[in-house]
Amino acid sequence: MSHLKIYNTLARDKQTFVPMEAGKVRMYVCGMTVYDYCHVGHARMMMAFDVIYRWLRASGYDVQYVRNVTDIDDKIIRRAVENNESIHALTSRFERFMDEDTTALGILPPTDVPHATEYVPQMLSIIEQLEAKGLAYQGDDGDVNYAVRGFDGYGKLSGKSLDDLRAGERVDVNTGKRDPLDFVLWKASKETEPAEVKWDSKWGKGRPGWHIECSAMACALLGEQFDIHGGGQDLQFPHHENEIAQSEGAFGHPLANVWIHNGFVRVDNEKMSKSLGNFFTIRDVLKKFDAEVVRFFILRAHYRSPLNYSDVHIDDARGALTRLYTALDGVAGDGADLDWNEDHAQRFAAAMDDDFNTPVAVAVLFELASEVNKSKSPVAVRQLQGLAGVLGLLERSPQDFLQAGATDAIGEAIIVEAIAARAAAKKARDFAQSDKIRADLLAQGIVLEDKPDGTTNWRRA
Repeated sequence: MSHLKIYNTLARDKQTFVPMEAGKVRMYVCGMTVYDYCHVGHARMMMAFDVIYRWLRASGYDVQYVRNVTDIDDKIIRRAVENNESIHALTSRFERFMDEDTTALGILPPTDVPHATEYVPQMLSIIEQLEAKGLAYQGDDGDVNYAVRGFDGYGKLSGKSLDDLRAGERVDVNTGKRDPLDFVLWKASKETEPAEVKWDSKWGKGRPGWHIECSAMACALLGEQFDIHGGGQDLQFPHHENEIAQSEGAFGHPLANVWIHNGFVRVDNEKMSKSLGNFFTIRDVLKKFDAEVVRFFILRAHYRSPLNYSDVHIDDARGALTRLYTALDGVAGDGADLDWNEDHAQRFAAAMDDDFNTPVAVAVLFELASEVNKSKSPVAVRQLQGLAGVLGLLERSPQDFLQAGATDAIGEAIIVEAIAARAAAKKARDFAQSDKIRADLLAQGIVLEDKPDGTTNWRRA
């Protein structure tokens, strides 16, 4: 009997996970559209499913993990034309940058990385099945669209009704659609588009719509029905809703049994996104911060909760990770395998089995670090390193990390920001937060001195 419970977006509830095939998990996650650098929001998504992948494997499952690459869509075409380069040159370059970023963050490669352009025949096959069932039609403009009102279950993932969607719809300039809610499956080619994005089909030359790409890749690699489908919360509607409509419409049964969505990264209480211009690329963040610190910062939040990004929060994560490495400095484990029957390991496993609750699992690591500090027990060292390793943490020698940290001293701008945050907390009479900021700075070697005139000076210890 599985102990693992997962929050299933489709059911709006935590459910006991039972794979379709005993001992094996098939998981599809919507990956990157490769035309620009990945930002911290993308890192959060890939990290969330990296942890899920790691825990499923640690739980004894044979996992087939598919994370696609979208290498054809409107944004890609536009950027390639702007750059006066081929689409393949653009997408292969940014895919390479993505791989460099994920490797730095300790994100394991998926078992399969399909590219949309390799699966156009499978996409056309699904569209033909939908047309045969009356769920797809070609509009006057040549595009082939999905007839949303022909699918009874539309809206079940997002909880949106057709009436709600109709009330909130924008005026659609595409007159080729019978209904403004219909979405495109196959886009007719425009003369201005590069030849490399024009495929032959029974409806004429064109290219696939975004939603059909994932349905085709998932079904080709995992079958028409599989265990887990995941992605960022922003994909729940319309992307995943449309995937369900296409796949169930074509095949007549559910696409995935469990739908998992990670929460947004927020900056100043706004979602981090390119459209808002408040995003930070992974490589810019890694110029300022150690990659394992960034990984630890992301893991301290539950994957479904919002993650508030700031330099102060990452510095706080650096101080906390430093405490774990400091506990291990100069002490050795006993060389034995991780003991899952030991009390800390049992509580760690219980946290991870409760919808991958990394904040509680990380708290167990700090309990073990306290034990190591007190007892220098080789067993406690082994358990701390073994459990942290499940999350991709504490895999360097303590000296490597601590020496890197010494040369990466907390910067003045971050200290000034922390002092301002502490002043705001004091003004709001949130003295617990004020004391925490002072303690966190002290842990990083920064001493605060409050002056009678209300100002605060600081110095390095």
